[in-house]
Amino acid sequence: MTFKFFDKLSQDFSELLNDKKEHNVVIEVDKEENMKSFTAHSVVLRYRSSYFDKELENATTNKNNIKTIIKPNISAKIFEIILKYIYGGIVNIENTDTKTIYELMINANELELKELSIKLEIYLIESKASWLRTHFSLVYRLIFDCNDFEDLKNFYNDIIVKYPNLIFESEDFTSLQETALISILKRDDLKVEEIKIWDYVIKWGIAQNHTLPTNLEKWANENFEALKITLQQCLPLIRYFHIPGEVVWEKVKPYKKILEEQLWDDIIQHSKSPNEPVASLVLPARIISNPELPSRTITTPELPSRINGPFSTIINKEHVAELSSWIDRLSTIYSLSNIPYEFQLILRGSLDGFHPKTFWNMCNGHAGTIVIAKVAGTDEIVGGFNPLAWDNSKSGARETNDSFIFSLKNGNIQNSILSRVKNQNEALYFYGSHDYQNTNGPLFGNFEFMMQSKVSDFTQDEECWCYFDPNQYYYEKPIRTTKDEFSIVDYEVFKIIKKQIPNF
Repeated sequence: MTFKFFDKLSQDFSELLNDKKEHNVVIEVDKEENMKSFTAHSVVLRYRSSYFDKELENATTNKNNIKTIIKPNISAKIFEIILKYIYGGIVNIENTDTKTIYELMINANELELKELSIKLEIYLIESKASWLRTHFSLVYRLIFDCNDFEDLKNFYNDIIVKYPNLIFESEDFTSLQETALISILKRDDLKVEEIKIWDYVIKWGIAQNHTLPTNLEKWANENFEALKITLQQCLPLIRYFHIPGEVVWEKVKPYKKILEEQLWDDIIQHSKSPNEPVASLVLPARIISNPELPSRTITTPELPSRINGPFSTIINKEHVAELSSWIDRLSTIYSLSNIPYEFQLILRGSLDGFHPKTFWNMCNGHAGTIVIAKVAGTDEIVGGFNPLAWDNSKSGARETNDSFIFSLKNGNIQNSILSRVKNQNEALYFYGSHDYQNTNGPLFGNFEFMMQSKVSDFTQDEECWCYFDPNQYYYEKPIRTTKDEFSIVDYEVFKIIKKQIPNF
C-alpha cells in the first residue's frame, strides 16, 4: 500500500519559494518601472521546466554564485502565478480576468510548462468561448506562430469554415501565417467556392513576393517559379477538379506555369471529359451547403436561440417591451405579456465576428432593425432603430422620420434614454465603399451613435462614439453623459417582426 501526501508536499515547496536565504537564481521580469525581481532555486527550476534548464546552462554567475535570467516580455503578475505553479503545482484563476488567463497560457507554453499550458487552453475553450470569439484577431494569428495549441486552432478553424470572410476578406489576410492558411485549406467543410479559394491563395502568394510585376502579362518564367515555390505547400490542397471548366480558363490558365505539367493536362482533360480518369490526385469536393440550423426567430424572449442560450446576451424581456413601445410611439410601455413584436437575431458579434464589413454583409437588405451594443468597461447599453433597409451598395445619407437612438437602463444606469430623429434628411448614413466598410459600421445622425474601428474590430480600439454637438444635432438629445469614444464588448442586430395574430 502506498500513502501519498501531495497537499503537504505542495505546501512545503510553496513555502520554499519565499525562502530568500538559500536561493541561487534571480529572475527579472517586465520592463522599466514595472520590472520586478524574483528569487528561485536552480534545482527546482531545472526539474520543473526544460526551458529553465537550458537557460540556466547559459546564465552567468556572479561572485555570490547567483545566476540571473532576464524575461522582459512576461509581466510580474503573470510570472508570480507561474512561479507558484512551478513550486506548488497550484494555479488559482477563480477571480482572474480572461485576458490574463490567456496571457498565462501563452507564457506557460513559452516556458515549456506543457501541463499548465494545455490545462489553460482547455479551460478557455470550455469556459471562455465567447471571449475567444470576441478576441478572434488577437488570438488566432498568435497561436499559429508555434506548433502547439492544436485544440485552439481547431476551435478557430471551426468558426472560419462557417464564416470564412473573417479571414479571407480581412484587410490583413495576406499577412496570415502559412501554417494558418494551410490548416484552413485542408478543411473539407470550408464553405467557399473552390475558384474563390484559388483566388485567395494566389492573392496571398503574390503578396509574399513584393518584387513581382503588377501586370501579369509582364511576368517572366522566374516570376512564376517564385510564386510556385511560395505556394508549394498550398497548391496541392486546391480541389482543381471541382472548378467549373469555363472558370478554369478564365482564372487558373493565366497561372498554369505554377502547376505541375501533368496536373494542368489532367485539369484540361477533366474539363472536356469529366467522366474520364486522370493521373493526378483528385481531392473530394468541399461541403459548402449550409446545414440545417434552428431558426434565429425568437417568438418570446424566454425561448432558446440558435446557440441554445438566451435570445440575447445584452438585453432582457423588459428591454424588448420598452423598445417595442418606442417603435409604436406609445407613451406607456407594453406589458411583458403583450409585446407585439418578435426580435429575430440577424447578427451577434461574439458569434459572427466584429469586423465592420460583417455588419454590412449580414444586414444588407434587412429593414426594420435594431442595433444594440454593450459599451466596454461600463454598464451602458446603447443602440439605434432603423426602419429602412440597410444597403451596402451606395454611400450617402438616408431620410426617415421614424428612426431613434437610445441608452437602456442596466446595472448602475438607472433610466433609459430615448432620442428620436430631429433632422429626418440626415437620419442615417450608409457606406457603399468597400474601403469604408472595413472600418465603419452603422452611423446614426451626426455621429450621435456610430460604430467604427480603425483596426477592423469593434472590440479592439476605442473608436465607437455617441457624440452630441449642441450646435448641429440630428437627434433630440445625447444618449451618453460623456463624449468619450469607446470599444464594445458585444453587439447584436435584430430584425423587428410583427407577431401574427391567430385566426379562430
